[in-house]
Amino acid sequence: MRGGLWQLGQSITRRIGQGDKKGVARRCFASEAELKKTVFHDFHVANGGKMVPFAGWSMPIQYKDSIMDSTINCRQNGGLFDVSHMCGLSLKGKDAIPFLEKLVIADVAALAPGTGTLTVFTNEKGGAIDDSVITKVKDDHIYLVVNAGCRDKDLAHIEEHMKAFKAKGGDVSWHIHDERSLLALQGPLAAPVLQHLTKEDLSKLYFGEFSVLDINGSLCFLTRTGYTGEDGFEISVPSEHGLDLAKAILEKSEGKIRLTGLGARDSLRLEAGLCLYGNDMEQHTTPVEAGLTWAIGKRRRAEGGFLGADVILKQLQDGPSIRRVGFFSSGPPPRGHSEIQDEGGKNIGEITSGGFSPCLKKNIAMGYVKSGLHKAGTKVKIIVRGKANEGVVTKMPFVPTKYYKPT
Repeated sequence: MRGGLWQLGQSITRRIGQGDKKGVARRCFASEAELKKTVFHDFHVANGGKMVPFAGWSMPIQYKDSIMDSTINCRQNGGLFDVSHMCGLSLKGKDAIPFLEKLVIADVAALAPGTGTLTVFTNEKGGAIDDSVITKVKDDHIYLVVNAGCRDKDLAHIEEHMKAFKAKGGDVSWHIHDERSLLALQGPLAAPVLQHLTKEDLSKLYFGEFSVLDINGSLCFLTRTGYTGEDGFEISVPSEHGLDLAKAILEKSEGKIRLTGLGARDSLRLEAGLCLYGNDMEQHTTPVEAGLTWAIGKRRRAEGGFLGADVILKQLQDGPSIRRVGFFSSGPPPRGHSEIQDEGGKNIGEITSGGFSPCLKKNIAMGYVKSGLHKAGTKVKIIVRGKANEGVVTKMPFVPTKYYKPT
């Protein structure tokens, strides 16, 4: 995962083009038998999906089109992503909200039923255990999705704290939705195409909102959200109906919405300025340093009450020592761990994600620099393969977001 999925996809494409299928197999298919497969696995392969190991799963990094073309098509038309490797779960009980608020920075209680937000699970030092989109279905039911690579540690963390909470009389239980699969439908055609498959009026469902509804004859959890900066949805569907739903979406789009892999997903989220956990945010990174101060609820800033609150609230008051920022640069695209220097050659930070933007046709990256050097327009040097390249701090997102919000 480190270094970016986009680069991995390009490497695979080059090696297959050079006839090095054995080399690709050694790198990406050696443990195929041990990898978990989503219900869409054979469908991916039949449609030209190049499968690679990702967080213990066999997942498509791209299909027959290039990652560049796939990225652009998602922004112009739409992309359908299999994200069933991610873990959906529900917390239920009259104390579900106070329980979750001990673990995350969001003001969950303040969410209206049927609405959600991005949040961060924190540790005792204020570092990020994972980021997650959480939804208050109703006051005694929270639905959330956690990252595939963090599933085991997230579930262990939640379970450990849930046992202690219940031992003190708290009313909360959980259900892990392993019986469901998850599709992400993103891009300008997402809503008009999905509308063909449901009687519910999707124009009344805004960004961050959630609904349980019939889609293509199956009861689905629908969240108007995504990881691309485009309008779109994440659809939790009973696994036995997942393939039929995917085929129906592609058919209704008349070929304009394409199956889209992890490589384009990575370039899309980078263009949107969104963090990839494990690259741009880790256990030693706080939400304040990561530029997610907006996700800390106003009441939570006043009251605390979540793990690491003392560290995070102090950073809110005094300011963090480092900050996540965006960059444009010349030369080869920056990669994770590329050193960032000031104009005098002094180390001031490092890149966490970078690549060539298919939509902007230039290098983009994000990383952490010392506070005071984080303002847009600050000139820097980014070291790639031992050579210093010109760079400049810029605001994110790189590509304007198109979330569907009330006017």
